[in-house]
Amino acid sequence: DRDIFNNIVKEAAQKKRDRYDAFLSKVPLLGSMDAYERSQLADALKSEVFVDGATIMSQGEVGNKFYIVEDGGAYASKDGNRVMEYGAGDYFGELALITNQPRAATVVAKGASKLLSVDKQSFNRLLNVNDLLERSNKYK
Repeated sequence: DRDIFNNIVKEAAQKKRDRYDAFLSKVPLLGSMDAYERSQLADALKSEVFVDGATIMSQGEVGNKFYIVEDGGAYASKDGNRVMEYGAGDYFGELALITNQPRAATVVAKGASKLLSVDKQSFNRLLNVNDLLERSNKYK
């Protein structure tokens, strides 16, 4: 019985890993990760669904997640002004995790959107923070 249970759990984890691996390999930020690193990230991902107009994160709040748009879209606004649009494969939320500063923008779902999220602890353990910091300069 225990063996059957273990096999079911392993199969489910492998299916999730396989499903996300192909997607993650197309995300430019993650392009330098090898297959093993991507599988580790896939294991840490959580899928979240947001309805149109739902606030994903708010400017000024403490950052505790990194997001990748799997399906749908979102937009970021700073002080009420729209500053960025996101579509499938785009990511956001890394800045607050890297710098340990409050969220720089509010991000709202544009249409029904499916996002993949990684908590702060997994983010710091699995991703190359120096590379992200370099890329985050695009927001300044």
